[in-house]
Amino acid sequence: MSDYKPPLEDIRLVLEEICDIQEVCGFPDFDHVDMDTIDGVLDELGRFVAEVVAPTNRIGDEQGCSVTDGVVTVPEEFHRAWDQYVASGWGAISQDPEYGGGGFPGSIQTVLTELLATASRSWSMGPMLTVGAIDAIHNFADEGQKETYMPKMVTAEWSGTMNLTEPQAGSDVGALTTRAVPQDDGTYRIFGTKIFITFGEHELAGNIIQLVLARTPESPPGTRGISLFIVPKYLVADDGSLGERNDYTCISLEHKLGLHASPTCVLSYGESGDGAVGYLIGEEHQGMRYMFKMMNNARLGVGVEGLAVTERALQQAAEFALERRQGTAVGAPRGEQSVIVEHADVRRMLLTMRAYTDAMRCLLYLNSSALDTAGHHPDPEISQAASERAELLTPISKAWCTDIGVEMASIGIQVHGGYGYIEETGAAQHYRDARISPIYEGTNGIQAIDLVGRKLSLRAGGVMGDLLDEIAALDAALAVAGEEFDSIRSNLADGLAALREATTWIISNGVDDPNAALAAATPYLKMFGQVVGGWLLARLALGARRRLDEGVGNTGHLEGKIVAARFYAEQLLPIARAQLGAVTAGAEDLFAISADGFSV
Repeated sequence: MSDYKPPLEDIRLVLEEICDIQEVCGFPDFDHVDMDTIDGVLDELGRFVAEVVAPTNRIGDEQGCSVTDGVVTVPEEFHRAWDQYVASGWGAISQDPEYGGGGFPGSIQTVLTELLATASRSWSMGPMLTVGAIDAIHNFADEGQKETYMPKMVTAEWSGTMNLTEPQAGSDVGALTTRAVPQDDGTYRIFGTKIFITFGEHELAGNIIQLVLARTPESPPGTRGISLFIVPKYLVADDGSLGERNDYTCISLEHKLGLHASPTCVLSYGESGDGAVGYLIGEEHQGMRYMFKMMNNARLGVGVEGLAVTERALQQAAEFALERRQGTAVGAPRGEQSVIVEHADVRRMLLTMRAYTDAMRCLLYLNSSALDTAGHHPDPEISQAASERAELLTPISKAWCTDIGVEMASIGIQVHGGYGYIEETGAAQHYRDARISPIYEGTNGIQAIDLVGRKLSLRAGGVMGDLLDEIAALDAALAVAGEEFDSIRSNLADGLAALREATTWIISNGVDDPNAALAAATPYLKMFGQVVGGWLLARLALGARRRLDEGVGNTGHLEGKIVAARFYAEQLLPIARAQLGAVTAGAEDLFAISADGFSV
């Protein structure tokens, strides 16, 4: 497996051209951050992930994790990396300074998430879940709870999780049965079983702060009756010291296709009979609203996983293609084996991976920048518009990026040929690790349903309309950018026209026939992602051309961005038009076969 090289030049370009990170740093809450500071942080962060985190990736896949008598064991290298992560303070980078955080924009947290996940997917799951738990506590817990838990979570001395799924419930969170019994002292006792709890038990951190969804007595059915509780692994005394172990146990670990060293736990609460001590967050029966805050953070983070696996698979595939000799390329001397990167089809695969990597990074960083603007811009109208934009983009960020990540990891194996299918090269690990991401945090089908069912109707369709108009407005810049942008312009216009037609069809037909909208949801989301990706790559290419004209930056790197954008427009963006038939096909065929007809 090749060594990981943090793509800092790519990251800086997207931060500046797509996120407009300089404008974000001008918000009052970020007046202590400037581009020189960010540049220094990126350099040091790149060094840290390459030297400290990346070596855990292959080790974790080979050694995995195990549980004995409720104690989870992960590779020793995970402990060393975690300790250095705590010592370096990276977990605090974008957290609230009031609780020991660095107060950087959330966009920089997204960069951190990408670099950690690309370096070692299994290891990175712990920090990513902790960030989500911090977000929920910060937004909804009372001040005493914040003071008790956040400082140690911000430093990563304590980790955090979220506990939603139960054996009988799955994605239907409203079917959960975990009980929260109120006590005279204001606490609750938690009883129930949770499954698929990532990093639900381990010895890396001094404490684990579980955020648990449960029902209080006589709560209404469904999601309306769910409350959210803090359930620490070790109870915390008034002076901040750790007390007795709480009454829950890791009874097993899931044996997974990938992410072998990320402990995915089955947790049993109240197994000893007393119940685990829990502390209500906010108001009773508001648990789903609070958890959605954490889940939206996690959905963006999971979307970053699609980018991360593609970047890592691309780096490895490109290195292999530069070394592996097979066949004779067109124009090469007869009888001489060529490195496979000289073959047109290998170049097609590598450029596909490169273009999608750039498109995903642009989308995810734009989404994160919208959240920064929503949370910190001093103008409430601009803040609101950014919040709506982030709401619209989140299902695309999560679902489109993770679907593409699986596809690109598969292409990475294909570049290796037969060597990709054997474990020694490490190419297969990326594919195995990637496959869970389209399932995490609401399957991608659920994301598509959320898009057509809730997000298209935001501000009576105005949020979507604003985005479509903004994409259309780029045509003027493309028109004067020169011949090298002609195909980008024409293909983006065609993709946008198809997306407008599909959007109109869903809005027109979805009310009268909800199944028609549901049947259209997944192909519509794919179309949406493909068009937004093309739009953002066009913007990135225009920025690259401007820099080239100004004589600023790495010429080869910038020219490559224009080529990648043109390749995407000509060979990948037309997929959007191809999805239109699937969007408008309706649901009749889906229900033309009886349920029994699917069985053998």
